[in-house]
Amino acid sequence: MEIRVGQMVVHYVAHGTGRPVLVLHGAGVDHREAEACFEPVFDGVAGLRRIYPDLPGMGRTIAPETLRSADDVLDTLLEFADEVVGGTGHLLIGHSAGAYYAQAMAARRPAQVAGLALVCPLLPGLRDVPAHRVIAGSGEIGDDVFRSYFVIQTPGMLERYESYVAPAAALVDRAALERISERWALTPDHAPAYAGPTVVVAGRLDSTVGYAAATDLIHHYPHASLAVVDDAGHALPHEQPDLLRALLTEWLARVERSG
Repeated sequence: MEIRVGQMVVHYVAHGTGRPVLVLHGAGVDHREAEACFEPVFDGVAGLRRIYPDLPGMGRTIAPETLRSADDVLDTLLEFADEVVGGTGHLLIGHSAGAYYAQAMAARRPAQVAGLALVCPLLPGLRDVPAHRVIAGSGEIGDDVFRSYFVIQTPGMLERYESYVAPAAALVDRAALERISERWALTPDHAPAYAGPTVVVAGRLDSTVGYAAATDLIHHYPHASLAVVDDAGHALPHEQPDLLRALLTEWLARVERSG
């Protein structure tokens, strides 16, 4: 599906009916990775409409020359939410850079966000990022991107990578991502911290964003659960799907209780 948002046409897919759940993927991929990782979480959960957009410059969402910063991307996502979700209270899930934008969206419009889930979040002030190391597998299969992304390098993980991650590479607008990366820091928002049900999940072996900065979020969000998962890197949603599902299921229960 496609919808016009300002000067852009945003491509997205959606599943189910009910309360909207907006799921934002990370950089260099498209909606297919988020869809593959998070749809199993919602298996058997009724009453949720899961929405997976391609972020600007990735997948089938073409980024115009006028889009030149993370602030521009954030504005696009807020307008997308307005068009697709309207004023309905919705859930926000983000992985990596998607989590960076999800935090800002919740800060801007807390009354419209019923719950916030941040998985391996990209954050300002990253620190203590560990060196990449492989904990399962020979470390000799797949391409360089796979070997630097996954810490569990089994044939099963390679199949997931080749099915849901690698196909996005040909669709990435590198020039657009370079423009955005030059002004990747969002303008600070001094609004009060988002106070709804929140969960933060980080991989202890994440050599892309680390886990240390994510632990600070437990002090920022007053109703946050925090999990630092061993034997998982930045590809945590692939590598630890059962644990991720358990954590997000508990989060969904808190969202339901909060009304």
